[in-house]
Amino acid sequence: MALQRGVVIKTEGDLAAMRRAGRVNARALAAAVSVVRPGVTTAEVNAAAEEVLRKAGAGMAFLNYPGPFPYPAATCVSVNDELVHGIPGSRKLKEGDIVSIDCGSVVDGFVGDSAITIGVGEVSDEAQRLLDVTCAALFAGIEHMRVGQRTGDVSAAIQAAVEGNGFNVVREYTGHGVGRAMHEDPQVPNYGRAGTGLILRPGVTIALEPMVLAGRPETRVLRDQWTVASRDGRLTAHFEHSVAVTANGPLLLTVLDEDLDGGPAAAYNDYFVGRAPAAVREMEEQRT
Repeated sequence: MALQRGVVIKTEGDLAAMRRAGRVNARALAAAVSVVRPGVTTAEVNAAAEEVLRKAGAGMAFLNYPGPFPYPAATCVSVNDELVHGIPGSRKLKEGDIVSIDCGSVVDGFVGDSAITIGVGEVSDEAQRLLDVTCAALFAGIEHMRVGQRTGDVSAAIQAAVEGNGFNVVREYTGHGVGRAMHEDPQVPNYGRAGTGLILRPGVTIALEPMVLAGRPETRVLRDQWTVASRDGRLTAHFEHSVAVTANGPLLLTVLDEDLDGGPAAAYNDYFVGRAPAAVREMEEQRT
């Protein structure tokens, strides 16, 4: 069923399929997170996620995605000032880097799309605060994915969480509908005005993805024609979950059913199972 502007309303069966895709995507991201350490290349991070997708029999939503040339990997691995669309390669991660990993899977014809940004070893106070604020912005947006609210409410919540902490949201790139295609209507920017936009109803599915810059909001595309970086060279972060609107509230599609048991990725269990992390809860308490 289609809604205004081509928005596709998902059935309960569709949402079940999207949960299957989302679980696979979460496992792929967890595998990628688990190999992140100083000396590891971004290609090795990609390979860890790709192995999970292959073993699950999942398609790779990013691989060969149209652009200046077909995208060449299963994930985007973006480091420090690189905001999104970083092509995995020979770059070695260093202590103090922050690395964003974005992954897309296809299972039973539906897409799972999610992203996380993590620190490599010990990171600066600014970097950690950027990670915490970006994750908080994601959960602020998720909270507004409810029947009767509007996409502008989601966008405004994300923007307030970011700008209220002294950072900026990107203007050129947005969250988006997701389903049988990776990019569907509606577009959901990380900025906006409450009370505007599409009225949310059960079955609307959106990939919410705050893309946040420590400095100014302007970006540039690097010479590889894919990687988007901050124009001023300052740090960036990116978190994403695919979320469905249901009669019972937001349904996170790209999460695991249980906490990870040990290993480096277990440090990010709150994100992986869809709980607002402790740092996020603390920020909310300070705001209220």
